[in-house]
Amino acid sequence: MPNTLDIFSSYTMLATLELVKPETLFFSSRYFPTGAGDIFNSDKVLVEYTKGDRKMAPFVSERIGAVPVERRGYEIREFAPAHIGVSRTLTLDDLKKRGFGEALYSNTKPAERALRMQLEDMTDLNKRISRREEWMSVQTMINNACPVQEMFDAKTVGEEKLVQFFGSESSEHIYTVANMWNSKDGNITGDVYVMCEQLAGRGLNAVDLVIGSDVADVFYDDPVIARMIDKNSGINFGMINEQIVYPGVSQIGPLNFRGHRLTIYVVSTSYEDENGVTRPYFPKNSAMVTYPNCGHKMYGQITQMPYGSIDYKTIAAKRVPKLIVDNANDTRALSLKTRPLTAPRTYCPYIYAANVVG
Repeated sequence: MPNTLDIFSSYTMLATLELVKPETLFFSSRYFPTGAGDIFNSDKVLVEYTKGDRKMAPFVSERIGAVPVERRGYEIREFAPAHIGVSRTLTLDDLKKRGFGEALYSNTKPAERALRMQLEDMTDLNKRISRREEWMSVQTMINNACPVQEMFDAKTVGEEKLVQFFGSESSEHIYTVANMWNSKDGNITGDVYVMCEQLAGRGLNAVDLVIGSDVADVFYDDPVIARMIDKNSGINFGMINEQIVYPGVSQIGPLNFRGHRLTIYVVSTSYEDENGVTRPYFPKNSAMVTYPNCGHKMYGQITQMPYGSIDYKTIAAKRVPKLIVDNANDTRALSLKTRPLTAPRTYCPYIYAANVVG
């Protein structure tokens, strides 16, 4: 008897998801990648990080030999990742409609069209989740916390939660500029240098300067920046060679801020919120100093009753699909669920400055 493949099982659709090309998003890709140990077979995930240790070894008498020092401590917290779930229903009316790019008079059978539409739905739902993960990545960096607004359905608002990565009343990742960068007393290079030094004080190396689109306009017009990239000055402070590296993200080039050589990224990406309003992922008037892989994106397990089963199954994966069939109404729905958490790898690995231009 030939082997048959159940294309509607969760595990088969999981394999299909691996073939779906993900949407490339800047913050998720550069700062919050997912490693082999970031997918948990549990409802909660562990977040652990250390503070930078900059203490020196002491001089000791030869007779003593060695002075005992304390072991560097680390902080570990347990979080329950937020639950994200989206679905799309396929009806008989959908099957009767001509698909995008399909010939006007097509011989495609309903079952074949249903499979094609299922793959398209899976791709679209996956992209929507990826955009939410991008939003979570940005929120984690600018707040050192991530707000989670739960929904009972498309319109009913549920509980609002806050996943926070600092224990005191305020976080140590915030920097406030003394003067707006587009004012006569603005000091872009001085402020960026101080932000880099704050990271260095934790034993971290600043690599990236991320700025919003409004900040970029001021950046180009700054006379100090202009002198830094002047090839006739005889001093190599950096260069400007702007190029698109991600959709909506351009790389200006490396600049040297008193020894801190940073790659500058201008971010103008946006998303559509629940009310249909287009909003930027990263504030247009803000700036941030950080480095690649400063955080990671973890996932908790999903428990559900798969198609064709009467028992619950638990799956640990980035995305968990499910097919829901309503025979009475001749409909079926595809759902895609995930439980992501974006978290820093070390204590405050980013310095964020809001409202640097006005």
